[in-house]
Amino acid sequence: MSNLIEKTNKFVLDLFTEKLPNTFIYHNYNHTQRVVKSTKELIENSEINVKEAEALVLAAWLHDTGYTVSVKGHEEESKKIAEEFLKKEGADQELIDMVKQYIEITKFLTIPETLPEKIIKDADSSHIGKDYFEETTEFLRQELKIQNLKNYSPSEWIEENIKLFTELHRFYTPYAAEKWRPVKDKNMLTLLEAQKKSKEKFEKEKTKAKLKAKYKNDNPERGIQTLYRTALRNHIKLSDIADTKANILLSVNAIIISLALANIIPKLDAASNRHLMMPTLVLVCFSVASIILSIMSTRPNVTSGEFTKEQIKKREVNILFFGNFHKMKFDQYNWGIQEILKDKDYVYEALTKDLWLLGIVLNRKYKLLRWTYTIFMTGIIISVVFFVIAFWTM
Repeated sequence: MSNLIEKTNKFVLDLFTEKLPNTFIYHNYNHTQRVVKSTKELIENSEINVKEAEALVLAAWLHDTGYTVSVKGHEEESKKIAEEFLKKEGADQELIDMVKQYIEITKFLTIPETLPEKIIKDADSSHIGKDYFEETTEFLRQELKIQNLKNYSPSEWIEENIKLFTELHRFYTPYAAEKWRPVKDKNMLTLLEAQKKSKEKFEKEKTKAKLKAKYKNDNPERGIQTLYRTALRNHIKLSDIADTKANILLSVNAIIISLALANIIPKLDAASNRHLMMPTLVLVCFSVASIILSIMSTRPNVTSGEFTKEQIKKREVNILFFGNFHKMKFDQYNWGIQEILKDKDYVYEALTKDLWLLGIVLNRKYKLLRWTYTIFMTGIIISVVFFVIAFWTM
């Protein structure tokens, strides 16, 4: 008995190593070892004869070998592999038939009748009554997912296990009912707690989603605030860009005028340099014009800096712009702000007016800037043409 079982152990290990795909992370050699160990535990605590015990251990080793051939109907393949191997090892037909019978009992939902059948049935599902149930059942879930057989979410898998515990599974042997059932109940309690947490989490997320949707539909203020924030930021950026461009033109033209004053104009009184007078004059004039327009585009326009309570009540003044309040006392300005905050529509109206005024300022800046660039470009072209003509007609 011992020699045949040892050979069977080695045969199964070699078979799984060579032919069992790596996707079987539950139905593998480790699972088989657990079933064999549970089978031996049940045999030691049950009254069966030696031949039945040997057949049970052999069936435990061989019951999942069919997975090396096919997932569907693997028990039939396991019986074929078992019969072929045992015949090769010289086992008698009675033992082979017993092993095949016990492998048949491991089919899901098959009800055992004899004590040996109950032993192999309980051993195959012994993980349900063990402390390592949570780990092994997760391996089974992942195996089904990896093999594209079934993709259970964690909450769905909890429901499936609760159904298994309450409707589909039971321990048949007295020993399993006494020793493993309490651990099964403990595992069941863990599943129920996990189910409760999962439902609470689902309800919490559902409520959160409803509130978010309600807030989004009933309170569009966030979108309105984002609109104003984005529009104002974009206008301020455009204003900064315009100021930067104007500063560039100021710097370039200042350099041109400095070079002209330092190097060209002092030499124009010489008769040999008189031909440079007109090109230099054109260059300087256009540079001065460009500087003037650049300054105009960046020159701030500050208004009176005061407003009256009557203007606030009639909504005639934009107190968000500093030019309209810089001469006011704080108490007066604070009163004006509080008046605006009392009315949400007034707040949006003030922001709209501020945005509109920014647009007016930007329009003026970019118009002047466009003229500045045009004049600068025209001046450069004309100056170059005059310099070429001057040198050509020397």
